[in-house]
Amino acid sequence: MRLTVFGATGGTGRQLVQQALDAGHQVTAVVRDPARLTVRNEEPARLDVVTADVTDPAALAPAVAGRDAVLSALGAPSNKAAGIASRGTRAMLAAMADGGVRRYIGVSAAPVVAWGEGESLLFRRVAVPLVRRALRAVYADLAVMEEAVQASGLDWTLVRPPKLTDGAATGRYQRVVGGNVRRSHSVSRADLATAILAMVDDPETVRQGVGIAS
Repeated sequence: MRLTVFGATGGTGRQLVQQALDAGHQVTAVVRDPARLTVRNEEPARLDVVTADVTDPAALAPAVAGRDAVLSALGAPSNKAAGIASRGTRAMLAAMADGGVRRYIGVSAAPVVAWGEGESLLFRRVAVPLVRRALRAVYADLAVMEEAVQASGLDWTLVRPPKLTDGAATGRYQRVVGGNVRRSHSVSRADLATAILAMVDDPETVRQGVGIAS
């Protein structure tokens, strides 16, 4: 499968690139600084590293043309950097539409949507509001990004993990299509990447938000 990964030098993005290569896929990694992409690659011909302005659809067009899917782990690590998720995603979507590429999977975050019943009152009324307040600009940007994706008309999936950790891949994660995972508030970036790659050709997840947690 031919995959393009955005946000490839971040924690989740590196996992996506590495796991996709390990699975035998052809990967295009879009980065700002190629030196930051540290992955094992025994077959150089299957990895194409592209440096591009992620907010410019014309610059992204060659990176997405002819691909089977676009995977985005693009996001802001802080309120100060907020805005890149929505701006970059709009450019990706435009480049995909122009190139006839249909499948898009993007990483959002669990706090962007409402948590359902089954969580403790303390978690819903105290913990979640505190996190949303602390990263207000980040989550606002992700909400704008989600709106753009949902309006795109593409075969999209929005993946909403809770707190991300650097634990090893276990393959033991939970998935909820159309909601968040109850009473599980973290997941490793490695397991998140595994879950995303499993969704690429999964019709159940098309045009859905999907919660992933340990």
